[in-house]
Amino acid sequence: MLERFFRYSLQHSKAIRVWLEGEKKYQNITVIDMDEENVHFITARKKTPQTARKDAFLSASYARGDDGDTLKYQNEGETT
Repeated sequence: MLERFFRYSLQHSKAIRVWLEGEKKYQNITVIDMDEENVHFITARKKTPQTARKDAFLSASYARGDDGDTLKYQNEGETT
């Protein structure tokens, strides 16, 4: 299930809310790259890229105000 949120963030450049092992609170991250074992991301506070193993993520969800509806971003820029 976490993989789905990582891909969502990567494909749509959207922040997701995650709980990392060893942290005391949720944080918002934007995934910039990922491979089989690691996730490369930036946080809202630190704009420098960081890396964490996928198994270090304990949970993930949509960031506040995001419902995950990608259809409303699909035709962005088009006018009728």
